[in-house]
Amino acid sequence: MAKTVGSSRAAAAPALDSLDFALDRASPVPLYYQLAQQLESAIEHGALAPGNLLGNEIDLSVRLGLSRPTVRQAIQSLVDKGLLVRRRGVGTQVVHSQVKRGLELSSLYDDLEAAGQGPTTDVVRNERVPASADVAAALGLAEGSEVIVLERLRSTHGQPVAYLCNYLPSTLLELDTARLESTGLYRMMRSAGITLHSARQTIGARCATAEEAARLEEQPGAALLTMQRTAYDDTGRPVEYGTHIYRASRYAFDFQLLVRP
Repeated sequence: MAKTVGSSRAAAAPALDSLDFALDRASPVPLYYQLAQQLESAIEHGALAPGNLLGNEIDLSVRLGLSRPTVRQAIQSLVDKGLLVRRRGVGTQVVHSQVKRGLELSSLYDDLEAAGQGPTTDVVRNERVPASADVAAALGLAEGSEVIVLERLRSTHGQPVAYLCNYLPSTLLELDTARLESTGLYRMMRSAGITLHSARQTIGARCATAEEAARLEEQPGAALLTMQRTAYDDTGRPVEYGTHIYRASRYAFDFQLLVRP
């Protein structure tokens, strides 16, 4: 790995100097793993932001009192996860944190905002169209009924995370494009007096088409997570049907499994 030089070294120092690493040498957990976990946590919580430099392995090993191979192994584990990248002549740089989202009925916008990810939205489409057979079935409408279709590109830290396609009954609420670019769909629904109660959701995975890859700044064939969801209000009425794709390199579903008694 190339050493960080000049202004790059200076840029790296403030980000790392603000962090406190607690490494337990008596723990059975390997030191490289402890370091990697703490660096990953700092990235996820914004203490290390995209573009921040870590400096070189020698500086980091001296500062932490660790061997260079230990530091190298910790950094490599985060490079493998796509959180760090090694740049020749620059050093190790933070790329982004992976968005981890719990499986619950919530808005991606609200989840990203709560996690300090700074979500932004580009509304690609907001219009009324006749419902296709699958959309009509999901929303409990007759085929050909008028529905609202929304297509939005959701980003964090200037990097695309997801492409969202949503269908809603045309009489549900007015969806202003400017508001959709400044807040989340579910937040707008709540403001209109719609109480979301439950949803049926299916998660899958597939490879990106050329068009999807271009939208999400991935390579054609890159791994995507997919999600289909039908949401219902507190009267049992279907109010939204969504088909979303997420960059697997930047997004993961996170959930807890319990043993059934």
